[in-house]
Amino acid sequence: MSKDFQFKQFFIEQDKCAMKVGTDGVLLGAWAKINDGNVLDIGSGTGLMALMVAQRNPNVVIDTIDIEENAFIQSTINIANSKWNDRVFAHHIALQDYAPDKKYDTIISNPPFFNNTYQPKEQKRNIARQNSLLPFEQLAFHVNRLLKSEGVFSVVLPKEAEHFVELAKKYSLYLNKKMNVFPNPKKACKRVLLEFSRKEAVLVVENLTIETDKRHIYSFDYELLTSDFYLEFKRD
Repeated sequence: MSKDFQFKQFFIEQDKCAMKVGTDGVLLGAWAKINDGNVLDIGSGTGLMALMVAQRNPNVVIDTIDIEENAFIQSTINIANSKWNDRVFAHHIALQDYAPDKKYDTIISNPPFFNNTYQPKEQKRNIARQNSLLPFEQLAFHVNRLLKSEGVFSVVLPKEAEHFVELAKKYSLYLNKKMNVFPNPKKACKRVLLEFSRKEAVLVVENLTIETDKRHIYSFDYELLTSDFYLEFKRD
């Protein structure tokens, strides 16, 4: 689907980008803890999460990085058309090559998660979704390299990729908060939102169900979490 997407305070064009606006990015953009200061969005795609973060916190400057050229072009357009274009900056570069002169208070990522056995038809989508270009070990290594000592890192992953939690410990990243995401009351958890910091803490676990038992009828908790962004959801 290449249909452009209007949110409450910004507009997303997505005709050029392989990875479209999706629930994963919206959930993480709405849920992630955002410290004041510098924010890094790894694998930014359309720029969706970066703009959500800019809307949520006026006291941040955001860098986005993406290896795919059309994603970089698309995010540059979306950022330029937003009201926050003076504090969101897109970079066409791989995480492995990114060497800024600063560290980050917050890092967010909706990373590639399909393994090498999956081959999408389009090469651009392949780049966006293959973890061969950004293995989880590389993600943890570079987050450790770029995150401040008091920083926070949030990521969305498929349920079956929770082994990332143990891997992250090797790089002094400890899981503090977790949200299990269920499509509806009858289906198993498909995604997890994970928040890491440098400090070990008692894990806080939450559950979120997106839809009720009726298709396209959304749960109260999902509407509450995303109501600052989706036009159809209103805060009481």
